[in-house]
Amino acid sequence: MEIGFIGVGQMGFHMARRLLEAGHRVLVFDTRREPLDQLGATGARICGSARAVADESETVMASLPTPEVVFAVATGQIMQGSRVRRFVDLSTTGSVMARRVHEKLNARNIVQIDCPVSGGVTGASKGTLAVMVSGPREEIKAIEPALSVLGRIFLIGEKPGAAQTMKLCNNFLSATAMTATSEAMVMGVKAGLDPRVMLDVINSSTGRNTATEDKFGRVILPRLFNLGFTNGLMTKDLKLCLQEGKALGVPMEVAETVTRMLQIACDEIGADADLTTVVKPVERRAGVEVRG
Repeated sequence: MEIGFIGVGQMGFHMARRLLEAGHRVLVFDTRREPLDQLGATGARICGSARAVADESETVMASLPTPEVVFAVATGQIMQGSRVRRFVDLSTTGSVMARRVHEKLNARNIVQIDCPVSGGVTGASKGTLAVMVSGPREEIKAIEPALSVLGRIFLIGEKPGAAQTMKLCNNFLSATAMTATSEAMVMGVKAGLDPRVMLDVINSSTGRNTATEDKFGRVILPRLFNLGFTNGLMTKDLKLCLQEGKALGVPMEVAETVTRMLQIACDEIGADADLTTVVKPVERRAGVEVRG
């Protein structure tokens, strides 16, 4: 397939690379030159703008940081493209924004396919992402050869924004695991427990989760803090989740608490700091560090 790809940051770079390695012809654009040059060296065609990508590709994928950026790019440059006929949004925007983009693109006979992914930089690099897709079934079927390169495809439905709702549910649970595990691990270390023994026990018990099974042992105990996803992006996702819950009339008290913890990490450690640094404000207040 010929695929346009806009936004080659930490996630987008690896997804575009995998498409290239699978034999697809990929046209790329980003506001930063370095990742473009790296992809160009492996066979990607570099375009000078998002509009240029949409002028030359029927299928345009995008992996962008915020809903506002997605809306601006999709309804600005992409919508004006002369060849584009489907827009595949790999970003996390929430269902409200997804429906807004759908309405704008639909007026120009461009198909909107929601396709947020989960699995982090590691999943993007290895092609093991959870690929959540909603949109017209025939259009999804047409791009399955490309999506299958990224990971396992989950068909969520045809309703615009359905896959975005699924992604927000997942990220809420992921962030909850990260923040709750931070408090539990700091409490144990403060009491004198060995953090590696704690992880062994938890992972053999009912408290195990993605943070205990992977993130703490691999990233936090060795003090690497290099998971590859930022406090700011997860805070954005949780705020979208709160908005969606409110719109649906669903109580989100746990999500509100998790969002507050993430915001503290943004304020004290930095929005651009790695998500795993959410443990640091808890450590500071307790006067201990969770180290291997």
